Amino acid sequence: MSDPMEFISVDPIDGMTQKKPGIVCNLINGKWVTTDNIRKDIVDPMNGEHFLHIPDTIDHSNFINDINLQKSFGTHNPLYKPERYLMLGEVCAKAAALMAKPKVEHYFTKLIQRVMPKEYNQCRGEVIVTRIFLENFSGDGVRFLGRGFSNPGDHQGQESRGYRWPFGPVIVIAPFNFPLEIPALQTLGALFMGNKPLVKVDSKVSVVFEQFLRLLIHCGLPSIDLNLIHCRGAEMGKLIDSTKEFIRLIQFTGSNKVAEKISNTMNGLVRLEDAGFDWKIIGPDFDPLWLNFVAWQSDQDAYNASGQKCSAQSILFCHKNWSSTLIPKIKELASQRNTDDLSIGPVLSWTNEAMLNHIKSILNLPETALLFGGKTLINHQVPECYGMLQPTAIKVPLDLLLGDKFELITTELFGPFQIIVEYEDNDLSKITSILEKITNRLTAAIVSNEIPFQQKILGMTVNGTTYCGMRARTTGAPQNHWFGPSGDPRAAGIGTPEAIRNTWSSHREIIFDQGPLSLDWQPPKFLEP
Repeated sequence: MSDPMEFISVDPIDGMTQKKPGIVCNLINGKWVTTDNIRKDIVDPMNGEHFLHIPDTIDHSNFINDINLQKSFGTHNPLYKPERYLMLGEVCAKAAALMAKPKVEHYFTKLIQRVMPKEYNQCRGEVIVTRIFLENFSGDGVRFLGRGFSNPGDHQGQESRGYRWPFGPVIVIAPFNFPLEIPALQTLGALFMGNKPLVKVDSKVSVVFEQFLRLLIHCGLPSIDLNLIHCRGAEMGKLIDSTKEFIRLIQFTGSNKVAEKISNTMNGLVRLEDAGFDWKIIGPDFDPLWLNFVAWQSDQDAYNASGQKCSAQSILFCHKNWSSTLIPKIKELASQRNTDDLSIGPVLSWTNEAMLNHIKSILNLPETALLFGGKTLINHQVPECYGMLQPTAIKVPLDLLLGDKFELITTELFGPFQIIVEYEDNDLSKITSILEKITNRLTAAIVSNEIPFQQKILGMTVNGTTYCGMRARTTGAPQNHWFGPSGDPRAAGIGTPEAIRNTWSSHREIIFDQGPLSLDWQPPKFLEP
């Protein structure tokens, strides 16, 4: 590994232009292959130029055949090829060391920024989280994921042992908003537990994971351990339908509608981290010393990555003790965002027309008000297939959320947009009633140091990743805590050993009953009482 960039096949800095597009490949049966059909609709999000050759895969036969050949006991398990746990720990160590090199870190940071435009530090944070994840599972880290337990039996020679067992053939489907972190962590988790995954990342950004996979192979991962496909969502649906009898699990991160469709196709054999209409509550304990921080964090949560985080702050319940000072500060911070440093940038899943129509539909409701934003950005070359919206906030009266407009108001606009609701002390029961109706339970934040207030909200809510305290946020999925939704038995986690075991393995119990047997043994006699 003398050259830290030896794995590179796509250059996001000097390459990936209309004259020299980056070539992206599928991985099947250990070989990198492309297709005759190339996606023409995936263009540079900043200027609309053609910049990547992304396979438009419509022939799934090789992928289907490979899935059909997989074994349900996996590529390894605690009793079969356990040396692979150590091999994967070594791959993690080598890959982490490589990603710690400034040149490699910068490469992935720029590659992410090229396909999912956001601030450099936002992209770099994704690379750092992935590197630390690799560090966490280096050495014996993967082996320890397979830890089980034992219980004494009824008699000498009997013992029950619990094992973490793989599913075998699995699929990972990852979204566009975190091109490296989500597919990397979920795919590695699947591999750690002994599964063979087929990975499909949103084709707008799939080049990032393709390059990361090349890095892993460069660091010793057998190229036959997983497959990678670039295709449209409809084609992936056909592939799933053709192999649903053989696929043991699909882990999906993305929109609720697609998640439910996949769940129905697979009869519930899914782990989901779907979209979230995420809430934050600013408690009654106003403290001027915290004002600037709370405003800064609220701006970060709502508008970083142009609001395209599954954990973005979608609705802010602001106590009246804060509202007159906090909201103007959030507005001031939002107004400083610009396209030059990509603190605001393209929205990759909503058009301008769709966003403006949604804003208009909410502003048509009684007593609503536009607090700031509400217009499209100008003076840019972003193609019309993507949206460009000013950071936007709309004030909505609390009681409106209790009526028949709840579904409209809580529709997640996956862009730089949030709802702001002011409340008073006697409104808490209304708020908990509203939070109970929000079915997407990914992240939440309770911004307060008042213990009784914290306990009341925490005790009556469900969100799987809930930040609590004056520093509470909604965004931020570091490698040091579980990240995932709650309240759904299909919920997927990411990042921690607990998340990996829960998402990517099942429980198996083996009861060893090996004697000894006494020479005078007789079958037991059952007498009438």
